[in-house]
Amino acid sequence: MSQLERSDDELPWAIQKGWRFHHIGIPTVEKRISEKYLPKLKFYTSGFEQSPFGIEWMRFEKDCPLPELVKIVPHVAFEVDDLDTELEQNNFKILTLPNAPSGGVRVAMIEHNGAPVELIEFLK
Repeated sequence: MSQLERSDDELPWAIQKGWRFHHIGIPTVEKRISEKYLPKLKFYTSGFEQSPFGIEWMRFEKDCPLPELVKIVPHVAFEVDDLDTELEQNNFKILTLPNAPSGGVRVAMIEHNGAPVELIEFLK
């Protein structure tokens, strides 16, 4: 992906490409109500199911294997139709290779301009 310039009224490249906003993940150190634990990745998520805006809180164990950038900087997540194709066709800096944090979903984390971005593919 090349650096693209756009005007204030233009949609981001990801949206123009057909990616769909899914959520924003915000790191926290506070325990939150209704946390779900992902043992494979050693972190807790909460809030997504109750948020009409796709806000998800993430609390990490000390030995969580995710890159430090993901643990300290909020990320935006986009649903894509084919995760492998998106990773192959674009020159992304890949933070985490495709993996399945839960049933029926595959994700990968990339970095753009110093910020983490999650790409999500829901298996049909």
